[in-house]
Amino acid sequence: MTMTETIAADRRILFSREKIAARVKELGEEITRAYKNRPLVLIGVLKGACIFLADLAREIDLDIEIDFIRVASYGDATTTSGTIRLTKPPEIDLNGKDILLVEDIVDTGTTLAWLNQYFAEHNAGSVKICALVNKHERRDTAVVVDYAGFQVEKGFLIGYGLDYAERFRNLSDIYEVGGLNE
Repeated sequence: MTMTETIAADRRILFSREKIAARVKELGEEITRAYKNRPLVLIGVLKGACIFLADLAREIDLDIEIDFIRVASYGDATTTSGTIRLTKPPEIDLNGKDILLVEDIVDTGTTLAWLNQYFAEHNAGSVKICALVNKHERRDTAVVVDYAGFQVEKGFLIGYGLDYAERFRNLSDIYEVGGLNE
């Protein structure tokens, strides 16, 4: 059985689309209160965060800017290579701006630590992290997730932006996949 066949056959819903929508709404309200009367820039980490960012942005009742950044560290693997490469920098000026970095999942923390350093070097006014999933199983680098949709201890997840080898991002629910050795 191929990995794709295993994933398609051996998965269970961890978070339903209804539960995700309710939590995204709560996060949007919390972020709105925190940044009231302050300009905010949402920067989504491509590709995984695009679906989450779109839904989150509609739940934030502020005048916001949106941009994207893309880094590569996984490829087709289920574990990070440990090497971070910037493949698409943000296009807006970050100098002095409040940045909310929007990520699909925080796992090892390596990418987020690298991004925090990147934004510091580009003189962002502040940087906070909003992640759909804060997963602790393989955390190697200490990072603070300021706004977490869901806390997960372990497991391989797909759906709602989360992928395996660029597939399964379009699923509306978040699934835990059995039978994978991470």
